Amino acid sequence: MLNDRKKKILQLIIEDYISTAEPVGSRTIARKYDLGLSPATIRNEMSDLELLGYLEQPHTSAGRVPSAQAYRLYVDSLIEPGALTDNERALINGWFNERRRSLDEIFQSTAKILSRMTQNVSMVLANRDAGARFRYMKFLPLDEHHAILCIITDDGNVDNCVVEIPLGMRPEELDYLAGKVSRLLEGRELADISEELLAVVHSNISEDKLLFTSLVQSIRRLRNKHMEQKVFLGGTKQLLNQPEFRDVERVRNLLGILEEERVVRDLLKSGEDSGLKITIGSENKFSGIQDCSMVQATYRLNGKIVGTMAVLGPTRMEYGKVISVMDYLHKYLKTMFEHENSK
Repeated sequence: MLNDRKKKILQLIIEDYISTAEPVGSRTIARKYDLGLSPATIRNEMSDLELLGYLEQPHTSAGRVPSAQAYRLYVDSLIEPGALTDNERALINGWFNERRRSLDEIFQSTAKILSRMTQNVSMVLANRDAGARFRYMKFLPLDEHHAILCIITDDGNVDNCVVEIPLGMRPEELDYLAGKVSRLLEGRELADISEELLAVVHSNISEDKLLFTSLVQSIRRLRNKHMEQKVFLGGTKQLLNQPEFRDVERVRNLLGILEEERVVRDLLKSGEDSGLKITIGSENKFSGIQDCSMVQATYRLNGKIVGTMAVLGPTRMEYGKVISVMDYLHKYLKTMFEHENSK
């Protein structure tokens, strides 16, 4: 158990190392921070922290760097997350106001602004069926034998396919048919469009079996697409700006993991039920990221998981800033989705 003085010295060492990426010595702590302690006293305390496993000494430096054990203590009990500045909040708000269109664009924008503000890799796992509802369908005639069948959802997504027009069916009949189906399905969540409901649709358009088949296939395709979990990445180039990733082989291995969507999906799903989760070093289950830290949070709407967002970077991560950004994004997205659902 560390006393308060050791905890304070360890906190300052961690935060100095996060800021500079340079090993920290006792003279640095004594000079930069007003602790009322001599360099010799601080050096003795640092020796104790090293013996306890909280500090490590790089081979070529007289200074010390925090261990994974130190970062774990830091995020569990020493960290002091601060509020975002007015400029940072305005940047996030403006970012979404300029780019918000479809649900996919919202999640992609989330990944990009998250990486931009944390200077690390960001990942977003989106449950795309969250709140998506059938809005309407429409036929757009191509020629006298074919039309484009379009199905639009309330989140702005459009699914379309080319269908054959039954012989002798006029454009106004197609419009009537589209209106009839739209009235049956309007406002229903895509996940709730069951086979039984599609059978009801069938009974209402039994005039042509081929047209029904095309329509149902399009509805199923849209429903399945929205029930998929999709991964959005941001800031993979940020890795190259971190001193820890100057090793080309190390970066190549990490990028290889990020390119495997299935692996990223499994990585993010492992923390879906835990709220805010921080994994450090060997706590990560995939060997390729066991010298990294990951901060992830799951956000929900009406009890349903909407998605999971995460930041991946070196263990020398600015944890307080990352947590503050993710907390603000979580609240912002929740308000956004609640507003959209109330329309």
